[in-house]
Amino acid sequence: MNTTSIMIVGVGGQGTLLASRLLGSALISQGYDVKVSEVHGMSQRGGSVVTYVRYGDKVASPVIDKGEADYILSFELLEAARWIGYLKKGGLLITNTHQTPPMPVITGAAVYPENIVEKLAQKAKVVALDALPLAEQAGSAKAVNVVLMGVLSKQMHFDKTVWDKAIEETVPARFLELNQRAFELGRAL
Repeated sequence: MNTTSIMIVGVGGQGTLLASRLLGSALISQGYDVKVSEVHGMSQRGGSVVTYVRYGDKVASPVIDKGEADYILSFELLEAARWIGYLKKGGLLITNTHQTPPMPVITGAAVYPENIVEKLAQKAKVVALDALPLAEQAGSAKAVNVVLMGVLSKQMHFDKTVWDKAIEETVPARFLELNQRAFELGRAL
């Protein structure tokens, strides 16, 4: 099998690391060699956070270069635009359309770009959705990451029980039901 490369991108506090652990757990349970690399920017201050997940029969490195990602899972719209160059031709971008303005926008030094989804769709196949209402329906705005993981799961041909087990293994017990609901809402899209 060829190696499959997935980038999970967002800003600090959006749960990119939990999403990568969830994905890694599901992949390992299916017998894949899995490599994960987390790149932290100013994550505690709302800065960019990127996680590389690569899997296959044998994976040499977790690093994904420009034009190599099969999937990009973006928790914030501007981050999708920032990382689109890493998506390979024929790859899929799944992005949350919710906007988290970076500091230059907050301070008025810059303006949040318009029509990002339309611009991204000119470059790649895009699945764009506002995952926030679904996360809130599940019980917490913080579950956007798991809603989006549910969307990604439909692209990966694993039985639902694989994902259920991965959620149980990676999510603290007190948040398990909430995250199961969030995953189901994303998967149902």
